[in-house]
Amino acid sequence: MVKLKLAVYWAASCGGCDVAVLDVHEKILDIAAVADIVLWPVATDHKYSDVEKMAPGSIDVCLFNGAVRNSENEHMARMLREKSRVLVAFGSCAVSGGIPALANFKEREDILNRVYQETPSTVNPEGVKPVPESAVPEGTLHLPEFFGFVHSLDQVVEVDYYMPGCPPTAERIWEVVQAIVSGNLPPRGATVGALEKSLCDQCPREKHDKKIKRFYRTHEIIPDPDRCLLEQGLLCLGPVTRGGCGAQCISANMPCRGCYGPLPGVIEQGAKYISSIGAIIDARTQEEVEEILAGIVDPAGTFYRFGMATALLKGANR
Repeated sequence: MVKLKLAVYWAASCGGCDVAVLDVHEKILDIAAVADIVLWPVATDHKYSDVEKMAPGSIDVCLFNGAVRNSENEHMARMLREKSRVLVAFGSCAVSGGIPALANFKEREDILNRVYQETPSTVNPEGVKPVPESAVPEGTLHLPEFFGFVHSLDQVVEVDYYMPGCPPTAERIWEVVQAIVSGNLPPRGATVGALEKSLCDQCPREKHDKKIKRFYRTHEIIPDPDRCLLEQGLLCLGPVTRGGCGAQCISANMPCRGCYGPLPGVIEQGAKYISSIGAIIDARTQEEVEEILAGIVDPAGTFYRFGMATALLKGANR
């Protein structure tokens, strides 16, 4: 049997997606039996030059995790697109920007000023900021260019499949690996490793379609483990989020954050959720509505936690 050539790459990400691949545990040996790993920076010592020497299309499948935050991310995305027959946007950051894309609410210079001049721990009296090139006696040092907008992978290159999650669960990763090996994949452009129905369809909690008069932050109450979290006033994004994660957060008595992305046909996950919570607010006057909504701390970061790069609301600089 000819083994597959598999690449795993990280761009602007936390590394959780790479750890999730390892979470298949002993099945990693089964993956190794059918696929040679030709690139995986977190686990193997491959260099840029190794990838550059590869022939176009020589990588069978590339799992690309992380958003595109800088010029290095973009360079690798374009190179791996050329070298890969199948490119998978792996994890929420690659699919829709993820946590890094929350930076799109700020201008590029605001971010640099905050990091290099305004934090309490920063000692930088000259106000030095990173630049793409710096001359030193040994030559010229190069840094990736820091973009003004965080992109999802498909905003930079064509993507064959989307696998959401922060990170995708080990169970779903293994299912997708099996589908890749068997060639039993859906049409290109499909979302894999996730369900077509909402997380609420997986959730075992009791739902009574009750109205709420207040929103709580997770540390303010100890919720009833059997009742719907949203009906208890916790902002759970289950109604507008794909299932497939096994309701892990909800099983730990924590509300869904929305990392598996919007349901099929939903363009704007954040707007869809705003609409859904509007239906359960128990208020008779505009003043009551405003008082209840005031209990939502950081609504933008809550509703667009994982999808800011692809949202209709483009942030500060779009």
